[in-house]
Amino acid sequence: MKPIFNICLVASMLFASCACKKNASIANQDTKTGTDPVKTDVGFWLTKGDQSQLLSKQNIALNFSETTNANPTIEVDQSTTFQEIDGFGYTLTGGSASLINALPATEKDKLLRELFAVADDAISVNYIRISIGGSDLSAYPFTYNDLADGETDESLSKFTIAKEQTDLIPILKKIVAINPKIKILGSPWTAPTWMKSNKSFIGGSLKSDYYQTYAKYLVKYIQAMKAEGIVIDAITPQNEPLHPGNNPSMYMSAEDQASFIKTALGPIFKSNGIATKIIIYDHNADKPEYPISVLNDAEAKKYIDGSAFHLYAGPISALTQVHNAHPDKNVYFTEQWVGGPSNFGEDLKWHVSTLIIGATRNWSRNVLEWNLAADPNYNPHTDKGGCTSCLGAITIAPAITRNVAYYVIAHASKFVPTGSIRIASNITSNLQNVAFKTPEGKKVLIVCNNNGNETSFNIKYDGKTVSTKLEKGAVATYVW
Repeated sequence: MKPIFNICLVASMLFASCACKKNASIANQDTKTGTDPVKTDVGFWLTKGDQSQLLSKQNIALNFSETTNANPTIEVDQSTTFQEIDGFGYTLTGGSASLINALPATEKDKLLRELFAVADDAISVNYIRISIGGSDLSAYPFTYNDLADGETDESLSKFTIAKEQTDLIPILKKIVAINPKIKILGSPWTAPTWMKSNKSFIGGSLKSDYYQTYAKYLVKYIQAMKAEGIVIDAITPQNEPLHPGNNPSMYMSAEDQASFIKTALGPIFKSNGIATKIIIYDHNADKPEYPISVLNDAEAKKYIDGSAFHLYAGPISALTQVHNAHPDKNVYFTEQWVGGPSNFGEDLKWHVSTLIIGATRNWSRNVLEWNLAADPNYNPHTDKGGCTSCLGAITIAPAITRNVAYYVIAHASKFVPTGSIRIASNITSNLQNVAFKTPEGKKVLIVCNNNGNETSFNIKYDGKTVSTKLEKGAVATYVW
């Protein structure tokens, strides 16, 4: 994780932070309390930039008819399909796990259910990322094989995940109990320092002499987590391999990543019967040549599931560039921060338009915001390189505040379960949108009004339309 370079996000941080409203758990009631729900073909959930509506179900009749008008029309076509969706969620950083685990038991269980349960009163997060060892949003850097200076442990006899037993593993066990099908991605910020060229948590690279040892380290990690009842669906070999200034961090060139995968990680996964996917790159969209060059190596490619991206630099369209170069491999979006203090309205509009909509329209199977939780001072984080202004999806102080990333993800995770398929929809009149068909056959349309004024528009499906409208900057999820 590093400071953002995207122009839109930098601009949004220049705005004064909007006045925070006290927000409760997920709203699922009709906005006109005390009235009977209207009969409607289309369910409609709304979030406004001024926070007067926060994922609120609207008690409005939206019924399909053959009536026509001159308003712009978003047409949804389920006959044209694209990628399958794995899910939407956050990174459960070490710091996030510590803050959540410190909550009183009843409050902790209530929060985890709100986040991860597949239920009407939950946002049904179905994909999370965790760090393999410490990340920059851990209290301190660590790996699972830390040794005294000068020591080595090629047999990995001192490997242990004991440090995760305090917070991360207990929280993960609760999450898995709530949603046994949740997908978990593991990403290392660094190899053990004794395997690295500079013997430091910050920077350096993995020495080729230790390729086999590090691959075995990752196998031991997957096996140790499985023994705890936690299945790691996928890993990336290195978080942000071109950013060696983080704490912790490790540089890994595209050539080195290909070599590591084809000579060590892939074969060792295969010989140990490890079904965990290998997803490469896990860094910014300004360097699509990195994953393309790794995938161009046929020996490495046969072990690789796909490529992962962040968007602190580069255009979201780079995901399609990589997809087009290797259409047989998947694309993922695995990290984007919200910088604190947040401008709720601007961040809502940018993150939904660019990530929830933009990443999935560019073939991504998932969208993950960065840290799930932080305290009011953006702690915990490591010294000398850890992110000092990463706003969590929730703030724990110890009272819980739901921030913009909570609603960004919820507008998708609550309605688009794992196994959904992206279907065709057209962009019209600056109404950014994306559509999905769920395994149950429901259609889901997520729309963000990027116009400077309230906009009326139609949703057309199967030859009939409904008419609706959104305020400027508002986000809506429509379900039928």
